[in-house]
Amino acid sequence: MKRNLTLLAALVLCSTASAQTYTLEQCRTMALENNNKMKNSRLDVDIAGQTRREAFTNFFPNISAAGMAFDASHDMLRLSVPLELPIPGLTLPPLSMGMMKHGLMGGVTALQPLFAGRQVAAGNRLARIGEEAGGLKLKVSEREVNETVEKYFWQIVALRGKLETLDAVDRQLEQIRRDVEMAVKAGISTRNDLLRVELKQQETESSRLKVENGINVTRLLLAQYVGMPLEEPFDIETEAFGTPDAPESWYTDAAAAAKLRPEARLLDKNVEASKQQIRMTRGRNMPTVGVGAGYLYHDLSGQDNDFGMVFASVSVPITGWWGGSHAVRREQLKRRQAENDRRQAVEMMQVEITQCWNELQEAYKQILLARKTITSATENLRLNEDYFRAGTVSLTDLLDAQTLLQQGRDLLTDASADYRVKLAKYLLVTGR
Repeated sequence: MKRNLTLLAALVLCSTASAQTYTLEQCRTMALENNNKMKNSRLDVDIAGQTRREAFTNFFPNISAAGMAFDASHDMLRLSVPLELPIPGLTLPPLSMGMMKHGLMGGVTALQPLFAGRQVAAGNRLARIGEEAGGLKLKVSEREVNETVEKYFWQIVALRGKLETLDAVDRQLEQIRRDVEMAVKAGISTRNDLLRVELKQQETESSRLKVENGINVTRLLLAQYVGMPLEEPFDIETEAFGTPDAPESWYTDAAAAAKLRPEARLLDKNVEASKQQIRMTRGRNMPTVGVGAGYLYHDLSGQDNDFGMVFASVSVPITGWWGGSHAVRREQLKRRQAENDRRQAVEMMQVEITQCWNELQEAYKQILLARKTITSATENLRLNEDYFRAGTVSLTDLLDAQTLLQQGRDLLTDASADYRVKLAKYLLVTGR
């Protein structure tokens, strides 16, 4: 049994060692390349490009060809010609004639629009705006993907920091256990104190299982997000949090940063598109002029006939002007809505940037507070250990002191990870 456990542990260590590790920058690069959101965003850009190319073809003539062959059950054109002779009493039956029992028809025409109420030009501008908007949406997706990668990455680092804290707690509890065992043998403490230490050790082991499970799940989420096959071993290079710089060096003006964000430029494109939509709607109520040429062929009477022709066409929507004026007014109102939405969205972006800045400052102050807490808790634990060995404090006070130190270390780990996430988000929402 012991040999099997040893082999199992060796296999786990080998599989962990063979897992390739990735830095935060490598995870970002892989996510931008392989994440499903990025793939679909790039496809959206390609789709918008194809739409623009499709709209460009409307500048060229529309060429079409058509043909037909038929075979009727009888002549479609019948004639009956009476025959009258100048001989009294002599009559002849009428002469019957038939045509178009079968035949062939075909032709090719080309129509070039000369004026269509500027709909073709406006449609091309709309398509170009759509392509530019696709590029801006891609940038928004890049920011969201980077933000999510940062969150998962630092969650793993924070959880591993908690594992280190649990290791330190285990060592402290083991020392406390030895002290209690000696006290029990000396008759100073009771068996109940030893059981209390064992319960604390079991509580720590339970916390370890939860943390390890959290690491495994978050690591799988990050692997899936960056596009790694889930069956392949995946791990990250754990980075030390270190001492963060004061956030003042990262500050930027919220109003200026909001106007430079891709979301703001995307809203500008929306307003520009609404203006082109007004031109499109107005163009539908204007005359259209076109010229064309064609070649036609038919064989309806057993004889080939072909000819060419040129033509011009003019279409004037007379009754459409009535409803069309309301349609133009509707699009103008939609443009005002787009302008209002843009104004509100930019203001909300400023609020978001200010909020992110405040959260970044708060996260930095939480780190400073957690360090003070650790310093105080460490000294408190040291004193309680001395007092416990001297028999002046109870085991409960000692375990409480150890718990306070553990909470302080966890607080520092969470605050450090939160600071990294908040800093990344602040840089992203300010366009950096």
